[in-house]
Amino acid sequence: MPSKYLLIASSEPYTGKSATILGVAHQLQKKGIKLGYGKPIGTCFNPSDNLKDEQDLQFISQILNLPDSQVKSPLLLLDEKTILDYLGKETNYQDQLLEYCNSIEADLVLLEGAGNLTQGNLFHLSAPEISEKIDASVLLVVKYEPLLIIDQILSAKKVLGHRLAGVLINSIPHQQLDTLENIIKPFFQSQGIDILGMLPTDRLLQSVSVRELVEQLKAKVLCRLDRLDLMVESLTVGAMNVNSALEYFRQRQNMAVITGSDRTDLQLAALESSTNCLILTGHTPPQQLILARAEDLEIPILTVDFDTLTTVEIVDRAFGTVRLHETIKVECMQNLIEEHFNTDLLLEKINNG
Repeated sequence: MPSKYLLIASSEPYTGKSATILGVAHQLQKKGIKLGYGKPIGTCFNPSDNLKDEQDLQFISQILNLPDSQVKSPLLLLDEKTILDYLGKETNYQDQLLEYCNSIEADLVLLEGAGNLTQGNLFHLSAPEISEKIDASVLLVVKYEPLLIIDQILSAKKVLGHRLAGVLINSIPHQQLDTLENIIKPFFQSQGIDILGMLPTDRLLQSVSVRELVEQLKAKVLCRLDRLDLMVESLTVGAMNVNSALEYFRQRQNMAVITGSDRTDLQLAALESSTNCLILTGHTPPQQLILARAEDLEIPILTVDFDTLTTVEIVDRAFGTVRLHETIKVECMQNLIEEHFNTDLLLEKINNG
């Protein structure tokens, strides 16, 4: 049986748990610790895969170079079938959890929690129940929200108690770092809660790849299929006159520009700006000169079947919920953790937990 477990949990989905695992694991591996990874409750599936092959699991085991004996597919998938089967005939998942964890060959096993602290309650596999059953320390990952994080962290402390090893606060605007360091962090220390890391907002981590946009939009790629790994940091809708558009485009960096397929003037203006992807709505094919210019500038052009409003909504949603599946983001997160996270204090808390 491995000596220690660390459950990486959150109060809400998309706070950066997977990114945190990759960053913290990198530091732990540098200290020579033999790591394992598991995700008891699966919540993200790629329908084209066998359901057990979770995207996150594949990516994390690949990046951390973990052999099969140190990685475990989800114990259960949180879908309708699992829930209905369980309601019909209750399975003892807590006993299965013990077997699941014992089968991972490592000195320290990093377990990724579900979307929030209560998900998995039905199966007695919520974050507090998992940590209690296997005697795990918990690292809570929260995304900076000025009005929410204090209550979220205090609530987590209430349900996790002494098992809460500490907290990592993610995506902090640079102008808020001083307030967190001088007021909020000391407040939590007075409550017996260690803030182990405070990561400033990073444009790259908030960005989304063109490849991801192609997938989300079910888009057709008209040129530069080889450049889908370009990262998009912001979204702009080209619907104004071309002079206003040029002024606006100049202020943005690494954009995706959504515009009508008949707006050749705006398409050209976008291509001459800091645009990493042009998304065309409408069913008119773009002019040959646009395709030729995009080819020269190595900018992918996508065409979609949605109207502009729907396209904007889908791209907007992608920015907030995209999973960490780009190596460039992993390196960025590893650097942030190295600079802003107290790995030694985390290890101390795990060993004394």
